[in-house]
Amino acid sequence: MENHPNYRWNKKHILVVEDDETSAYLLDEFLRETGAKIEYVTDGEGAVEYMREHPETDLILMDIHLPQKDGFTATREIKAIAQNVVIIAQTAYAFSIDHHEAELAGCDAFFTKPLNPILLLDKMNAFLS
Repeated sequence: MENHPNYRWNKKHILVVEDDETSAYLLDEFLRETGAKIEYVTDGEGAVEYMREHPETDLILMDIHLPQKDGFTATREIKAIAQNVVIIAQTAYAFSIDHHEAELAGCDAFFTKPLNPILLLDKMNAFLS
């Protein structure tokens, strides 16, 4: 993917919540050149705990189907801690019920995997600019 000049988020803090190593690697490839501070956790409980310690986080890429605590539950708990954090749900399952439940949980956007990096980065840029 070519580096897009609009994806410059040097003062932004992004949390990636992803239990699949390959998906986390791909997200790292997409985000590496943006200048954002990027942190990773592998489950919903870790995401909630991270947000308790770092409520200044600007955006979360939240996998929905996670071990222990799913992304829907984690999103609801995170929004109770930090209402203004943007949460973008991502899932390999394209069921409309997931999209609807993500909205109800408080997700600000929803993407299905495999992710289109340009569409994802454009959506992130809309929230982070």
